[in-house]
Amino acid sequence: MLTKPRIISLLLVTTVAPMFVAGNPGWLLVLVVLVGGYLMAGGANAVNMYMDRDIDQRMSRTKLRPIPSGRMGAEAVLAFGVALATAATFILARFTNVLTAALALAGFYFYVFVYTRWLKRTTPQNIVIGGAAGAFPPLVGWAAMTGAIDLTSVYLFLIVFYWTPPHFWALALLKQVDYGKAGIPMAPLVWGERETMRQMLWYNIILIALTLLPVAFGAFGLIYLAAALVLGLILLGGVVRVVRAAEWTAPAWWVYKFSLLYLALLFLAMVIDRKVLG
Repeated sequence: MLTKPRIISLLLVTTVAPMFVAGNPGWLLVLVVLVGGYLMAGGANAVNMYMDRDIDQRMSRTKLRPIPSGRMGAEAVLAFGVALATAATFILARFTNVLTAALALAGFYFYVFVYTRWLKRTTPQNIVIGGAAGAFPPLVGWAAMTGAIDLTSVYLFLIVFYWTPPHFWALALLKQVDYGKAGIPMAPLVWGERETMRQMLWYNIILIALTLLPVAFGAFGLIYLAAALVLGLILLGGVVRVVRAAEWTAPAWWVYKFSLLYLALLFLAMVIDRKVLG
């Protein structure tokens, strides 16, 4: 429960898929990256629970977590999270390369200190800027395979970065009462529901354009182009339904759930495109 396996599973897809886009990794390397990536993300989630223990007890969706429910002490959770991150850093540095370990650790620190400790409690832009933490996995996978960062990997980072606001704001719309109880300035509480929906729409439009740009400089071909366009338009249609609906609960849930599938399928399309079209 501390590591949040379901959330990490999508992060691992966006970590491993770029490895196959960049080349043909051996399964041992893939396994190392999977283990290291899980430990780093799991450590970040555990430390997040330690830092958010004061607000978790106020929110219905988080009050059953190990610390507010009284099943674990705060210090034990912190030690567990730090231990996982330390182990992940060693594994990635020892069995891949230092750049991979550094990028994974940068994602850990960004999530723990920039997002959790600072942005989350101070600004409705928290999930926009903080979304960079969840965009590090593609860089980690690319670096593990190539030992470097290039333009394609930067685009993968930006795709996840611009995907995050419409994805998470759909959930924020649904859970805004909880966030209000905890005093977290999420977008619907500060900007209002309709402005948040409009922002989701604009970010989705930017996301579609951004997913198509790698085709322009030859990073991907027609298979990826078709998948990116179809998936992007389906997601856009969902966001439009949220904006237009008088009762938007069901459409917002659909957007939140489909956005998870969207990102997984988009990265899968990248792999298929590279392997089929060479």
